[in-house]
Amino acid sequence: MFMSSFQPTISIIIPVLNEANYIKKVLLAISKNAGSNRIGEILVVDGGSSDETISIARDYGATVINSKKGRAAQMNVGAENATGEILYFLHVDSLPPKHFDLAIFHAFEEGNEVGCFQLRFNSDSNFLRFFAWCTKINHQICRGGDQSLFITNKLFHENNGFNENYIIYEDNEFIGRMYKLKPFKIIPEKITTSARRYEERGMVNLQWHFGMIHLKHFLGAKPQELHQYYLKHIAV
Repeated sequence: MFMSSFQPTISIIIPVLNEANYIKKVLLAISKNAGSNRIGEILVVDGGSSDETISIARDYGATVINSKKGRAAQMNVGAENATGEILYFLHVDSLPPKHFDLAIFHAFEEGNEVGCFQLRFNSDSNFLRFFAWCTKINHQICRGGDQSLFITNKLFHENNGFNENYIIYEDNEFIGRMYKLKPFKIIPEKITTSARRYEERGMVNLQWHFGMIHLKHFLGAKPQELHQYYLKHIAV
C-alpha cells in the first residue's frame, strides 16, 4: 500500500499588543510542549506595542510582524505571511498542552481541517471550572478564542479569514462560519488560559456580559454594537 511522505508544518500566529508580561511565558511553553520539529515558524503579530513585547519575542525565537491594531487584522496579517499548511492561532495568555502539535497533526491526518482544544483556567474557581468543562461540548456557543484555533491554510484563505469589522468577537464570528462549512474537531487535551480578566472584573459579572454579547450577536447586532457594549461593560 502506498503511504504518502507528506508531512505538513504548523505556523503559530500570536497577536499581541503590550504583552511583555506574557509573551515570554507562551513562547517558552511552545518550546517545552512541542513534540515534533514540524513547527515551521512562530509569528508574533504586533499591533503597535510600546513596551518590551517585540524585543522579548525576538529574543525567544519568534518572527515579529508589524500590523495595524486589531486582533482580526493582526491574525489576518499573520496568516498572509504564514508558510505552514496548518495555521494555529494562539492567544498570548493561553498555554498549549504537552505535544499540542502532535495532537493537531493527528486531527489533521484524520481528515479534520479546523478545530480547537478543550480549555482549563489557571484558577481553582468552581465557577470557571464549570465553564471550562463546557468546552468539551461540540457546539459553537461553547467556543472562544482562548481555546486556540487550528485550521488549514487553504480553508482559512478560501473563506477570507477573520472579519476585520469585528473589533471584538472576531474568533466567534469566524468559528460560526466554519461550523456551517466543516466538521469542527474538539481535541480533548486542554489548553491553559489565564483567568486574569475574570479576577479583575469579577467572574459572574464578566461571564454575564460575555453571555450578553453572544445573545446580541445571535439576535443580529452589528459588529460596532458589540464593540460599544464591550467598551461600556467590560473594557472600563
